Amino acid sequence: MFSMGLWGLARGAFASSRCFGVYTSGAAAPWWCVTRLPGVRTYGDAAANGRDAPRPCVCYRLPHRTLVRIQGQDTSAFLQGIITNDVGLLREPGVGAVYAHMLNVQGRTLYDILLYSIKEDDSGNSIFLECDTTIKDSMLKHLKVYKVRRKVTINPCPELSVWAVLPTCKSIGQEKSNTPELSSPEKALVWEADPRIQEMGWRLVSDAQVDPVDIVASCQKGDTEEYHRHRYEIGLPEGVKDLPPGVALPLESNLVYMQGISFSKGCYIGQELTARTHHTGVVRKRLMPVRLSSSVQDLKEGASLQTQSGKPAGKHRAGAGELGLSLIRMEHAKEVLTLRSADDRTVTLETSVPDWWPKDASIN
Repeated sequence: MFSMGLWGLARGAFASSRCFGVYTSGAAAPWWCVTRLPGVRTYGDAAANGRDAPRPCVCYRLPHRTLVRIQGQDTSAFLQGIITNDVGLLREPGVGAVYAHMLNVQGRTLYDILLYSIKEDDSGNSIFLECDTTIKDSMLKHLKVYKVRRKVTINPCPELSVWAVLPTCKSIGQEKSNTPELSSPEKALVWEADPRIQEMGWRLVSDAQVDPVDIVASCQKGDTEEYHRHRYEIGLPEGVKDLPPGVALPLESNLVYMQGISFSKGCYIGQELTARTHHTGVVRKRLMPVRLSSSVQDLKEGASLQTQSGKPAGKHRAGAGELGLSLIRMEHAKEVLTLRSADDRTVTLETSVPDWWPKDASIN
């Protein structure tokens, strides 16, 4: 058994400073870490150097994510039968967001979703569903197929925007980053900690015409590409490129580690294979963060990975620059792997075990 705490690709400044960035400059100021997200200004001790006050978080517009509103007295019962997680969690105190997958009858992922309770409705009969923008139409068809005679209405919300809010720095030894203060909470239709993992910060939903800087105090806007680099750096999948519909398996995609599944709530579509795999305890492949030896453009979808000796080792899914996610055979997870680029170059890649995986997770 190979403990995740004893191995993995060196994560550079990101790992050593526990900051939400990958580039580091200078010595840390007394109160603010100076590790920066690219394109975001670094702030030091404002009193000492006369600069602007620190901005502790960055808002990223997520055009690849869209919202659907589901409402009606049967909303919870309707969703309970078609998603992996327990919708009832949204009625528990302090829980305003839930992560889940929708599966096909073979138990493969169709859509990764986030559900948000709507703050003006305490009954649980009105919910925002966040999904990948490119599959919105097929998502709506899927929902309508299983709606049957349920008393629910389903409507897309093109007038709303989804934002991710990440702290610019997380202090060493600090278990949780302080939640940013809202200067105009009435403009936030949803303001919740990301339910998947702590490193993904918070989710904000607002009217598309509203600037998040007017909602979140001490916040500035960042480049969406850096949001994706952050995801790939820490190994978190999102959307159809990372989780191809009808191909990805939920347990191989680390759904358990992202608090996205309930094994006690009862039946739902695709449950049988998922539950059986979970109870056998055997997951032979997992989606893991990888770092390529060089940036590769136009990689074929599902490009094959091999060991140095030529054995099949998995498939590459998606990435940004030299960072990405690959489905790795666990028996080869400790090895340096290779793939062929479209221009017939051989590129090496190394895997790492995410910090947010359970501490008792092991690689055989």
